[in-house]
Amino acid sequence: MKGKAVIRVKLALTVCALLFAPPSSALAQQVGRTIPRIAYLTLASLSANKSRVEAFRQGLQELGYLEGKNIIIEWRADGGKGIREEDFVAEALRLKVDIIVSSGPSMTRAAKQATATIPIIMAFDSDPVRNGFVASLARPGGNITGLSALSPELSGKQLELLKEVIPKLSRAAVLGNAREPANETTLKEIESAAETISVRVQRLDVQSAKDIESALRSATQARADALIVLPSNILSDRRVHLVDLVLKSRIPAIYFRREFVEAGGVMSYGTSFDDLSRRAAVYVDKILKGAKPAELPVEQPTKFEFIINLKAAKQIGLTVPPNVLVRADRVIR
Repeated sequence: MKGKAVIRVKLALTVCALLFAPPSSALAQQVGRTIPRIAYLTLASLSANKSRVEAFRQGLQELGYLEGKNIIIEWRADGGKGIREEDFVAEALRLKVDIIVSSGPSMTRAAKQATATIPIIMAFDSDPVRNGFVASLARPGGNITGLSALSPELSGKQLELLKEVIPKLSRAAVLGNAREPANETTLKEIESAAETISVRVQRLDVQSAKDIESALRSATQARADALIVLPSNILSDRRVHLVDLVLKSRIPAIYFRREFVEAGGVMSYGTSFDDLSRRAAVYVDKILKGAKPAELPVEQPTKFEFIINLKAAKQIGLTVPPNVLVRADRVIR
């Protein structure tokens, strides 16, 4: 009897050991595969988009997702290295991600061409319908949804603000990359607004970093009264260099993101990209819980920012009228 009792005790201890032992490597891999894996793809460097990245992380945390614990994020950024969008997307597919978050129209287009099944969330897009990513904002109809930045519509407002600050404005130079999907539409919006206030528009194409200085020389030679800087990964990654050159040229400029003003630029007006990034996390949550991209409406921006840097304005001899100053969301002195 004693021998049988000993055997029973050993058997019980063995069962307990198996129940409470750490999982084997094979079991750990199976558990690991249940953790959602998403790819965040951007052409700009993560440092250039630091506030957007943190806003996206914050949005996920608010919904209960902790990176490395119950969600895996594959961050992929170019930052001027010349990596093609298609290469980033191909890597995401090899990693078998559950969701692709695309930061910008060109990345969304590459993802759309590569997969019709993996959900794609646009962290922002200038014009999702016109770019052919969704059938409509209310009913996207495919594997793509996300957020619209309303970039073309805001460009006319930027020109109007410049006109208020510079009443004698007669010529405005527009700096941007003609290859950016939305910029042609944006330029048409600017030219339409310019016609109503008798302002001539000079297009300046920047397709690489080496084009920045020559483009600004063209603006100076044409005696541009002001400069509008369009959304561009090239310009975002080199915003400090760009702002320094613009200040040296003494041309008042309005930018599309506040980071340019924080780097020393005079003004910015546009969509809050940080807010869009935070809201992109909501789409991740909904899709992971079973929602289909085709049925999730594309949302438009609800938060806009108008930032003025008085120190920079003073540096180039520009006086910002009080009626414009009081409308700013933030004034850097």
